Amino acid sequence: MPEDARSRVLRVASFVGTRASDPERGPQVRLNLEEARARLLVDGELAWVQGPRRQELATVVVDDSIRRGDCGLRDVAGVTMSEVVHVTKPHL
Repeated sequence: MPEDARSRVLRVASFVGTRASDPERGPQVRLNLEEARARLLVDGELAWVQGPRRQELATVVVDDSIRRGDCGLRDVAGVTMSEVVHVTKPHL
């Protein structure tokens, strides 16, 4: 994939904030397989989610119900619906 495909922004199409009593919690980013591949990401690994106010590591979930160009977020602070974020592979 060309370098610019990995740096494309994604629109936040859905956001879930969990409660302490919820069985599944923590930062998560959902994106379709094409967007994940363009960023060299696989299901279950960590990725940086960089929003307009902060960045946070989140677990990747490949979900083909998410449209190309969109992402779904759970428990990622500093973003709201319809904002754009960068999702990138961490450079370890």
